[in-house]
Amino acid sequence: MRQFLLSVVLILASQAAFAQITGKVIDAESKDPLQGATIVIKGTQTGTISGFDGSFKLQGASAGETLQISFIGFETMEMVAKEGMIVALVPKANLLGEIVITSNVIDVAKERETPVAITTIAPSEITLKVGNMEFPEIMNRTPGVYTTKEGGGYGDSRLSLRGFTQSNTSFLINGQPVNDMENGWVYWSNWQGMTDVASGIQIQRGLGASRLAVPSVGGTVSIFTKAAEVEEGGTLTQGIGNDGYVKTSASYNTGKNDRGWASSFLLSRWSGNGYVNGTSGEGWNYFAAVGYAPEGSSHALNLSVLGAGQWHHQRSSWVSIRDYINFGESGVDRKWNTDAGELGGEEFNMRRNFYNKPLATFNWDWDISNDVTLATSLYGSAGRGGGTGPRGNNFRNSDIDLYPFNIDLTQHLLEDGKGAASRNPDGSIDFDNVIAVNRGTTSPYTGSISGFQGQLIGSNGFRNDGVNRAVLVRRASMNSHNWVGGISTLDITKDNWRYSVGVDLRSYTGFHYRSLENLMGLDGYYSTGNANSAGQIQNVTISASPFRNTGLEREKIDYFNTGKVGWQGFNGLIEYNNQSSVTAVLQAGYSNQSFRREDFFDQPANPISEKKNIGGGYVKGGANYNLDERSNFFFNAGYISRQPLFDAVFPGFANDVNTDLQNEEITSLELGYGFVNNNLKINVNAYSTNWGNRFISQGVSLPGGIDGTAQFKDVDVRHMGLELEAEYRYNSQLKFKGMVSAGDWKYTKDFNATVFNDQNQSVGNATLYVKDAKVGDAAQFTSYFEAEYKIGKLNFDLAYRFVDGLYADYSINNTDFLQPNNKGALKLPSYGLVDLGSTVRFDLLGNSSSFRVNVNNLFNTLYISESNTNIHRADESAPAWKGIDYGNSVWFGFGTTWNATLRINF
Repeated sequence: MRQFLLSVVLILASQAAFAQITGKVIDAESKDPLQGATIVIKGTQTGTISGFDGSFKLQGASAGETLQISFIGFETMEMVAKEGMIVALVPKANLLGEIVITSNVIDVAKERETPVAITTIAPSEITLKVGNMEFPEIMNRTPGVYTTKEGGGYGDSRLSLRGFTQSNTSFLINGQPVNDMENGWVYWSNWQGMTDVASGIQIQRGLGASRLAVPSVGGTVSIFTKAAEVEEGGTLTQGIGNDGYVKTSASYNTGKNDRGWASSFLLSRWSGNGYVNGTSGEGWNYFAAVGYAPEGSSHALNLSVLGAGQWHHQRSSWVSIRDYINFGESGVDRKWNTDAGELGGEEFNMRRNFYNKPLATFNWDWDISNDVTLATSLYGSAGRGGGTGPRGNNFRNSDIDLYPFNIDLTQHLLEDGKGAASRNPDGSIDFDNVIAVNRGTTSPYTGSISGFQGQLIGSNGFRNDGVNRAVLVRRASMNSHNWVGGISTLDITKDNWRYSVGVDLRSYTGFHYRSLENLMGLDGYYSTGNANSAGQIQNVTISASPFRNTGLEREKIDYFNTGKVGWQGFNGLIEYNNQSSVTAVLQAGYSNQSFRREDFFDQPANPISEKKNIGGGYVKGGANYNLDERSNFFFNAGYISRQPLFDAVFPGFANDVNTDLQNEEITSLELGYGFVNNNLKINVNAYSTNWGNRFISQGVSLPGGIDGTAQFKDVDVRHMGLELEAEYRYNSQLKFKGMVSAGDWKYTKDFNATVFNDQNQSVGNATLYVKDAKVGDAAQFTSYFEAEYKIGKLNFDLAYRFVDGLYADYSINNTDFLQPNNKGALKLPSYGLVDLGSTVRFDLLGNSSSFRVNVNNLFNTLYISESNTNIHRADESAPAWKGIDYGNSVWFGFGTTWNATLRINF
């Protein structure tokens, strides 16, 4: 009997052990699989998560039991368990997974459907891992992406994609282009608030899925922000980090009421001393959104305002490797800053960036019928701010000749002895002595301008009547703007076909001028920068603060001009999707860009230019084929005709239109393959992008002492590469992810040009010898590996990133490349960095809470993240760091940094 009972128990136990339910979790609307959904037996801790293809296997579950299935952004569902069950979760309003979609004008790419290479970063990952890093750095784990902190001031980072700079990569916030309309750049200090309000990032490499005629040479980075949340609640967040970093945030959502209204608000403040010496800063991030979507209505409205007012000190003077060694702490002191010092016992820096760029957006989505939708977005921005720097002929007085030009501080200070009187023993600047020198060497003003007799007046060039030109003041170079735009798209869906037409309208005015910010002990400044005036003395200063008067309506010095850029774009799309295996899309767009420049100071005979209109556009298409539930293939190809930037239209800061304008031409081809099963996801793609028809002007010296200017046309560069991303779930506790990106980016040939003298006469020929020269300033090989382990409510993640194929930042119009036997681009040493993070989740007074710690560059690795010079060693005996000549001006990457964040949800 005992043996019989034991056998029964063993049989029952074995049945319980092997009892399981399998099934699949999908999106009820799109039918796409949902990876990472949680499936638990109701009332127990027994559960699992769905794999990459949405499938799951729940051990210990039996048919008839009640299961709870949940996924962020979807309504939680309870279902009776049965073998092979299909769980169709219903999305919450305006949510795609974790990512909040604020308007249908946003072009979101979908895996196994949209034929482009994509990487999507969820808001949970942004919240956990950004900490006190720069916002673009969260994208460093993406194939083809390379970001650096540049000089190290907070917000001074940059990003390149597939070897193309930010001005050649499109950045969209909620579908709206944010690249500067004059120079194409993106200033991340203006968008620091993205760390608080981003609800997701999608990096579309290559041509991208956007219907706008945007500069997607390297790709498109689409950032989604929060909308008016439909559920009531809020968060309190407190963060701290290295070098005095402190950040406090609070947000609240009212939830959606019976009438369809909802609103959300966020406010945060950060401050810190900066990792680099003399780079302290502080700022406020703000966000507010109001949504209206009544039940049963075909209309949805959302109004949002976001911004990030900030100021921070910078490191702008190039620093050579020997400067890092000769100044600061022992060894290579990567924190050294040539620009930093003290004034009145407090940190002071001639270089201070300050900006506030609020962005207001109104979205209206209208479901005209079941098959027709209209999405419209209106937006506007009034950016105000700029950056400070030195002004005056201080180089004429060795006591305040502080800033080396095209040389390092070692030569300027230690070898040439310049500026020693205003440098402390450690090399930092004594700005109190600068004030003393300004005042002590300036005589009382004796000129005829009334109200200033007897005062101490400085200037940049004027030197009569007691005015002192050998002084140093702090000026502010302003780059403010007014920008409005509108995007509207009409989508028609019929059976398996989708048709879309849209318009993209933009109007931009940039205000460029200089103002006085700090007179450094003087009473006034004699300005001769306005050609409409014989000269005037100014004593009105602005404050280098993002929330104060930035001087647009006040007196100005040196220069004052505006740039006006208009944009009228039209686009169309035809897409076929049989909802199972084939998606094919063809897109085309045309844009007219208008340029006009007005100068209030420098060109009295020609104060305003003619209006120049330049057309451009694109055509691109591709297809995706799902071979089965596991494998898919895609390809895309396209051509872009891109208008030149503002400075190319008006070269030399003049109002004369360039008579030799030409559009840049970009052609691209890409192939990709994807594989997915329950535990493994792999995406691999190969690309080739040719960027040609570029124009470069170069001053050259010909034999016989003849100087002139060579204008090189049809400059071509080719970017080819292979990218792989993979993610593997070993079990519900342990997962791995990684990527490898290998590029071959180089110039395709040598380029010839005719040389013209100042009278525009041909005086000879010149050649740029750049064939096979590697493209610099971005790593051509990167890899990333991360392991994440969960045990209960505790999470650990360890990551390793390797960088190679990184070359110096150089211009091919460097005089070195006028020689046929030049050494090409300087290759920088490879490096690898380890990051460690941990999260614990818990209840705090009944509120769901978490505590996160990040340690970046765990082993304090010393490495060069970029070089501003291209100096090759003369021979093996020349002093060098890891083979890099000491004379090169470089930015060393940050050492070990850390941050910790407590987050309370209520």
